[in-house]
Amino acid sequence: MPLEEKKDNIGVNTPVILEEENPEIQEENRNGESTFLPFDIPDFKTLLKKQGYALAGRHSAVKTCLWLRHAMNDQGFCYKSKFYGVQSHRCLQMTPTLMCNQRCLFCWRPTEVSVPVPKEWDSPEKIVEESIACQRKLVTGFGGSPNALKERWLESNEPNNVAISLSGEPTFYPYLPKLIEEYEKRGFTTFLVTNGTNPDMLAKISPSQLYMSLDAPDFETYLKVCQPKSSVLWEKIDESLSLMKQKKSRTVIRTTLVKGKNMFKPEAYARLIEKASPDFIEIKAYMHLGFSRLRLDRSAMPTHEEVLEFSKELAKHLGYEIADESEISRVVLLSKNGKKSPAKRFPYYG
Repeated sequence: MPLEEKKDNIGVNTPVILEEENPEIQEENRNGESTFLPFDIPDFKTLLKKQGYALAGRHSAVKTCLWLRHAMNDQGFCYKSKFYGVQSHRCLQMTPTLMCNQRCLFCWRPTEVSVPVPKEWDSPEKIVEESIACQRKLVTGFGGSPNALKERWLESNEPNNVAISLSGEPTFYPYLPKLIEEYEKRGFTTFLVTNGTNPDMLAKISPSQLYMSLDAPDFETYLKVCQPKSSVLWEKIDESLSLMKQKKSRTVIRTTLVKGKNMFKPEAYARLIEKASPDFIEIKAYMHLGFSRLRLDRSAMPTHEEVLEFSKELAKHLGYEIADESEISRVVLLSKNGKKSPAKRFPYYG
């Protein structure tokens, strides 16, 4: 057992004309920014391909994660399997847009690169079709690998969970509710991760599991760590926290801890999280990966013991309990009763 987790009414081809729903983001990206880049990038699409992304249509992307490969080779599963029953080898990780309105220090993606605004949006049906096709293409190599389990490879060609969280802010896609519906029509459970800066869209969506990132205990820290394109976004996050409490989906607040940057004031985090009253809270360590290495030192990574200690303090302020943890992923799960109960609208649970 090498790893801990081992234990335990738009047509398909009809383009959708861009609606001016996010003028702030669009205007900034259209004008471009004179950002110093400490690396050579010939163009955005080349960068994506080098990072292992497969483009699905005009503006969506798919990428397999490390845990899919581990699961395929019988070397363990992602903590989402341990916490929520997701089968790592059948999880499709995608995004309907690569644009984002934050430049978080800890993000492993190239936030320094400006993402062009699409001139027109692909339909939800087209995105679903192409994302599944991309996933199947990305796992093709495992079919001939002597290390991969054939049964899991066959299953991986029929993904049953979509993690709409790969890169960018998915709530910028104007037809997100329909996209979630299209995946669920095909038997998928839907996990969506948002930064909470678009409460209008948040009010419209009902995925199987709704994640909201909360990576600062106060406004000042938010500006330093998340580097939003507008300071007004902090107020939008506050609005989204209140909306979370009303959702019928299973809800999760997720916090990424960065030593020396946002790993303090658990009581302030608690006051914000109380507004959402989520089913679960995930406290994760920043991992020194990808482009974040250009912004942060390796010492910014908390140990699992430090994450656990912070989680205990947060739990005291909220009245939550530790439900589970994954040492290898440096993540702790909190719940109201200390249990991992089956998800709302969730067809399987492990």
